[in-house]
Amino acid sequence: MPKTVLFVGAGRHQRRAILRAKELGLRVAALDRNPDAPGLKEAEIARVVDFSDIPAALKATARLRLDGVLTVSADRAVPVVAAIAEERGLPGIGIATAHLMTHKIAMRRRLAEAGVPQPRFAAIRTLSERRRAADEVGFPAVLKPADSGGQRGVFRVESVDDIDTHLHESLRASPTGEAILEEYVEGIEMNGIVIARGGNAIPLTLSDRLRPPGVGFGVGWIHVYPATAYGAQLEESERVAVHTVHALGLKTGIAFPQLIATRDGRVLVVECAARIPGGQMADLVRHAVGVDLVEVQLRMALGEELPDELVHPRFKQPLAIRFLTAEPGPLPTGRVTQVGPLDKVLAFPGVVQADVYLQVGETIRPVRLDGDRRGYVIATADTNLEALQRAEAAARLLDVEVE
Repeated sequence: MPKTVLFVGAGRHQRRAILRAKELGLRVAALDRNPDAPGLKEAEIARVVDFSDIPAALKATARLRLDGVLTVSADRAVPVVAAIAEERGLPGIGIATAHLMTHKIAMRRRLAEAGVPQPRFAAIRTLSERRRAADEVGFPAVLKPADSGGQRGVFRVESVDDIDTHLHESLRASPTGEAILEEYVEGIEMNGIVIARGGNAIPLTLSDRLRPPGVGFGVGWIHVYPATAYGAQLEESERVAVHTVHALGLKTGIAFPQLIATRDGRVLVVECAARIPGGQMADLVRHAVGVDLVEVQLRMALGEELPDELVHPRFKQPLAIRFLTAEPGPLPTGRVTQVGPLDKVLAFPGVVQADVYLQVGETIRPVRLDGDRRGYVIATADTNLEALQRAEAAARLLDVEVE
């Protein structure tokens, strides 16, 4: 009988991972609070439950015979996966590590204890704490929920008055009603992917995460591999990424450290997740270095061996990912009346993958959240700059008409 894996979360990113699990001969169970989640339709066993309610998730899966449990992309599912794994005696990262890697205040405190370089920070739970936090951190700063994702409740703030304006929304986006104020650091933001195997950390990729100007400043709308940091700063970036993973106690898992490379040569940690990231990062790793993160995560969930050929880079291919967003991205704003085919995009030189999520009748908004990314183009080339030029040009070939 095939082994059964449980996916916590069954959205668009999870659906692709579910299909990959089935390709590998696994039986799939999935749970999601949305009965129309695309991954539920692909799973042999589907459960409709709000997985942020850990007791409800444990109850909904109690009678299932499971060999492993995992999530893809959903940060809020990481503690649920850890709880189910611990309850059922399955391989997992542990509840304590899951908390450290999903709660930004706890994460920052642990990184500070370990001496990992990071921006100044302060916790905020009420308006009365705002001045104390501002004195500790200074301005400009970033205000964000302590335990949320998708850039919900994230604001750049320049004054105590800005904190007054936005704190309620940041606290509302946090399941625990906590926010964090962090020093805003200028520099190039980088996404790292690190595989932890038996206590050893293997850095796979470092890529630039470019962001738009304005209110959507936290959204990654272009990824470029390899990162543009070089020499000593590149070496420091890999060292900091590995140090972060060790400091947070991840022994076996996939880590997603985000870093800032400053103009004066420093490298600071923005945050670090314990999951396969969204935003096509699994595709970036597959096309850039030949590692299948979904297969790696499935093997980890099942407690299987992770041979070197599965977790070490096989090659190095420069590439760029251009997300389909509103201006100054390639999409217009307004209510969609027509979406053309991807044929011209896919036929453009160097394009290896593309998709679009737009539907007639929906409204394209200015970039504010990760969800405002309505598709993507991945292009390869001999250099990362040429790959970015190809991805940008191909993205503008998609015909989208709005009212």
